[in-house]
Amino acid sequence: MTPDTPASPEPSSSPLASPPRLLLGSTEDVLGAVPYLLGFHPADSLVVIGITGSPSRGRLHLTVRWDLPLGPGGLGRIVPLLGKEGVTQVVVVGYGAGPLVTPAVDEAVALFRRSELTVVDALRVEGGRYWSYGCSRTDCCSADGMPYERRAGAVAAEAVLHGLVALPDRQTLERSLDPVTGPAREAIREATGRLTEEMRGRLAGCHDADGFAAEFVADGMARVREAIATYASGGRLGEEQAARLGLDLAVIRIRDEAWALVTDESHDAHLKLWHDLTRRLEPRFVPPVASLLGLVAWRRGDSALAGVALTRAHEADPGYSMANLLAHAIHHLVPPHVLDDRMPSPEELDQEMGSPRMAWLLPMAALLEEPGGLGCEEAATPTRH
Repeated sequence: MTPDTPASPEPSSSPLASPPRLLLGSTEDVLGAVPYLLGFHPADSLVVIGITGSPSRGRLHLTVRWDLPLGPGGLGRIVPLLGKEGVTQVVVVGYGAGPLVTPAVDEAVALFRRSELTVVDALRVEGGRYWSYGCSRTDCCSADGMPYERRAGAVAAEAVLHGLVALPDRQTLERSLDPVTGPAREAIREATGRLTEEMRGRLAGCHDADGFAAEFVADGMARVREAIATYASGGRLGEEQAARLGLDLAVIRIRDEAWALVTDESHDAHLKLWHDLTRRLEPRFVPPVASLLGLVAWRRGDSALAGVALTRAHEADPGYSMANLLAHAIHHLVPPHVLDDRMPSPEELDQEMGSPRMAWLLPMAALLEEPGGLGCEEAATPTRH
């Protein structure tokens, strides 16, 4: 799990969904694991690793990162989270120069000790060397620090074997979601233009508004399931398929179908699908897919990727409610299972929302850039909104 939101220096965090079995037997092992737990090599950061269980058989449960310097009260939310998650021990690691790191580490250590948590170690890391704040003897820690290997070693090799990645820095993570350019951008733009023109024509010519909505929603939900299956089998959507799915997901019921289909077993397929579409779709169609990517990343413990994805959604539509809900939850250190427990199944969604209505298609229609409205008289009636 990684823990931060790109728009804020305060932390975000979630328990590791499926923590890899990395044996951390030394300080060097811990430092070697941190970049893979975060997804990137941290700099000017405070990292707290939470461990459950007894000292001899502890299990890494969560990792939280803050930008340095800390803001006022920056650590305030962490102790309740650690209590809820059953964390009994912590390792505190500060990355950066002493004047930047030491005040933050001192604040964290004092807070955890007051809360009766065991501080296993408190470290500062800079330039491939580390210093322990718990060591006061020269034979324990040299004034020049202890060297460690940042990108090699058994833990790094084991992490890579488990499919974990440590990018060079957070900026690299952010760039991994940059929109596609060149021919790929032109292809998706042309496909989007064709489909929006087609949809404007269908809306203008429809005579049964709610019947049209029912057909559109059913087809869209089927396309969501087909897309997930495509990425689960190693495939990829073509430009027209991608653009059409972007149009579908503007409808909340179809987007929520995708949300409800996220399971531990389907994480990889969802991650690939929504990551791909976040980069490929035209900007106005990005908020639903970027929000779904944020959801999946957060569920699997990658809050750094989740934060970048939700920032993409916010940039395209600052008022998009799903992105704002998830960003709020991550920022306030809400464990992902809290929202999972409240998310209805597809069958429950059908019971709660009732039969499809043309009003459901209004968010999609607004993206068609059609100044004349929907074309279906019934859809334009105020009572349908």
